[in-house]
Amino acid sequence: MEEQIVYEDNHLLVINKKVGQLVQGDKTGDESLLESIKNYIKVRDAKPGNVFLGLVHRIDRPTSGLVIYAKTSKALSRLTQMVKNREIKKTYWAVVAKEEIFPKQRLVHYLKKNEKNNKAIVFPKLTEGAKEAILSYTIIKTLENYQLLEINLETGRHHQIRAQLSKIGVPIKGDLKYGSPRSNPDGGINLHARKLEFIHPVTKENLAIIASVPQNDAVWRVCE
Repeated sequence: MEEQIVYEDNHLLVINKKVGQLVQGDKTGDESLLESIKNYIKVRDAKPGNVFLGLVHRIDRPTSGLVIYAKTSKALSRLTQMVKNREIKKTYWAVVAKEEIFPKQRLVHYLKKNEKNNKAIVFPKLTEGAKEAILSYTIIKTLENYQLLEINLETGRHHQIRAQLSKIGVPIKGDLKYGSPRSNPDGGINLHARKLEFIHPVTKENLAIIASVPQNDAVWRVCE
């Protein structure tokens, strides 16, 4: 666990999540990062009682990268409000199909969640029950068979990046659900929460936190 912590102080903790790890418990019953971190802190700091830890935001199980956890209720309430106000800038990296797309583009779609198959349906214009989804991407590296996009999220919808990139013809590598032709050996997808920028909720310090890409993936290793 220690090697996954990229930032920690008395108020918050930022983890570089691995592919396949759950940010919090779900119906699978698998141990989540939330529980793992709590247990780790309890032992490390020799805490006699329960450890407080609150999840600030989520990323999908098949993705990797930065997740914020709050260590105090004050930090949790402030960070949760910052997420709602879009005061936390999130930058992602995605390895996608090498199809011809604009080198830089702002995408605006409308997404509706299909609960039955846990998938986002993309609409080009405002549709009943759909929510606006906005992101901007830039191609930052061209590989032999893929291209690397840097993505800035303006909204935080269910499967937003995965669905919007698939819609323009460049599904994320390994993402079978959204049109990738084959899966990755680890069952994950090449989407990485690369950077978080925000003002610390208590100290008011400007933070810019970066997570290294998964080193067990050969394609990721040539991207960094």
